[in-house]
Amino acid sequence: MKCLDDCHTYELNTFLAESRPRLLFYEKRENGDQFDGVTNEEVIKVLIHRLEKLNDKLFCPENSFAVDNLRGALMWLDRRTADRKARRVEGLHQK
Repeated sequence: MKCLDDCHTYELNTFLAESRPRLLFYEKRENGDQFDGVTNEEVIKVLIHRLEKLNDKLFCPENSFAVDNLRGALMWLDRRTADRKARRVEGLHQK
């Protein structure tokens, strides 16, 4: 993995190929410009789904622990968003 900018574009390593797919995260700049991409939460949901499906095929306790921790991370990010919405600063460049 290689970050190509200020944490919005990542070049990913693949297992077999020489290609390097990119992961693009949503970005909203202070001037209001927006750039489409995924959220942290969406990537975590993909990882949860993938590990659960793999675990259905061939159970591995480490996968279960990883899913539990990913669910915890998602819970904290959702809590952060709920707090920001309650304070009416969601989507703004404010703490």
